[in-house]
Amino acid sequence: MRIIDHVISGQASDGAGDGGRTSDVFDPNNGGVQAQLRLGTQADLDAAMAAALAAQPAWAATNPQRRARVMFAFKTLVEQNMDELAHLLSSEHGKVIADSKGDIQRGLEVIEFACGIPHLLKGEYTQGAGPGIDVYSMRQPLGVVAGITPFNFPAMIPMWMFGVAIACGNAFILKPSERDPSVPVRLAELMREAGLPDGVLQVVHGDKEMVDAILDHPEIRAVSFVGSSDIAHYVYRRGVEAGKRVQAMGGAKNHGIVMPDADLDQVVNDLAGAAFGSAGERCMALPVVVPVGEATAIALREKLIPAIDALRVGVSTDADAHYGPVVTAAHKAKIESYIQMGVDEGAELVVDGRGFTLQGHEQGFFVGPTLFDRVTPQMRSYQEEIFGPVLQMVRADSFEDALRLPSDHQYGNGVAIFTRNGHAAREFAARVNVGMVGINVPIPVPVAYHTFGGWKRSAFGDTNQHGMEGVKFFTKVKTVTQRWPDGGATGDSAFVIPTMG
Repeated sequence: MRIIDHVISGQASDGAGDGGRTSDVFDPNNGGVQAQLRLGTQADLDAAMAAALAAQPAWAATNPQRRARVMFAFKTLVEQNMDELAHLLSSEHGKVIADSKGDIQRGLEVIEFACGIPHLLKGEYTQGAGPGIDVYSMRQPLGVVAGITPFNFPAMIPMWMFGVAIACGNAFILKPSERDPSVPVRLAELMREAGLPDGVLQVVHGDKEMVDAILDHPEIRAVSFVGSSDIAHYVYRRGVEAGKRVQAMGGAKNHGIVMPDADLDQVVNDLAGAAFGSAGERCMALPVVVPVGEATAIALREKLIPAIDALRVGVSTDADAHYGPVVTAAHKAKIESYIQMGVDEGAELVVDGRGFTLQGHEQGFFVGPTLFDRVTPQMRSYQEEIFGPVLQMVRADSFEDALRLPSDHQYGNGVAIFTRNGHAAREFAARVNVGMVGINVPIPVPVAYHTFGGWKRSAFGDTNQHGMEGVKFFTKVKTVTQRWPDGGATGDSAFVIPTMG
């Protein structure tokens, strides 16, 4: 059986620790085990850190333009290997090939942003801030930094993190999800092929033991994390207590507000993709739809049911499938338990996706599309993140009621409003208590040169991912005040704080 190793100092490594612990990597399409992943120890992290610490100073001293050239070469290599990467990703995650290519492409867009690092690292300069005094600032890398990434975007999120961090001159330790680790390993191989020096990008595999080792390691200066909110909070708290800079992105329960004047045909088309694409395993999925007014709710439901019935669930290589299996049997069971919870709480189950099987793939981890109506904010199935192909309809009587739902929810990652009314859209965007807003855009993930980040329990820390926020997170500012006197000491010694007045 295939063994998936760490990548340490540019080479596959079976580990420096006592070894022995492994984890199964499944093929969600058939339920079979396709590989064994080595789970690392503190000793494995120490080996990776030794290589990173040795490589980082020279990499930081490499001028930004040369670092950018490595990013350009990496971008080209990923594009040349797109089909291989997409099939590898789909075989472990389960998302359809087209969606896997989108996963990779969105990561590449951050790599494209990182190619502009010579401009992004430029500091500020003030000539003549005082008599003969100039002041300037520079952005310098932190040193060795780390990223802990989730299963749902095994290409995009690692590239969001390591692309910016490495371009800034840091060395990077990547701990990908145990569920689909092969693409992150392959990306590290392509970075080396692009010219990245050995030791600058390391991949270490593991579970909570490795996460804790990363959070506690004294030489790791910053940690970027994406995952569930409870774990994000844990990562943030433990990392900060260890003196690290931490950004920890958590879960979501994104709402789609449908105003009475919305184009319902377009709304249904958008909801089909945003709620059920990638089997709902996206932190920016749209699992809650909020029609405003009873007439809107009736009309929307009438259009949603046939659209959901028309969705095709298939294996990840099926070009006609809208989405594939979920990532593991345990996650399938969790989703189906939330569906039963909704029934028990009194929501109306309009379309039931439980018990879905695919001929020839009966052991695959498939969940059919599910629709609930008459969900209320008091229901636990509404309050918590399901992370599956389940759409819940919460009816609102007015714009104010609809605005209040996402604003009061514990999560604040993304939200969308569908309307033809510019005033309503503007008012909603200004007032909603959520970090990312879409106006007639169902999945409002910002482009790479803006930043990604939610509010409330969707994000812990003060800095968003990628864009200039990412550059700021992975660098520290040094400010220099300089004077070049003509020669000889002048004036008396100053015993008060200097001013520029």
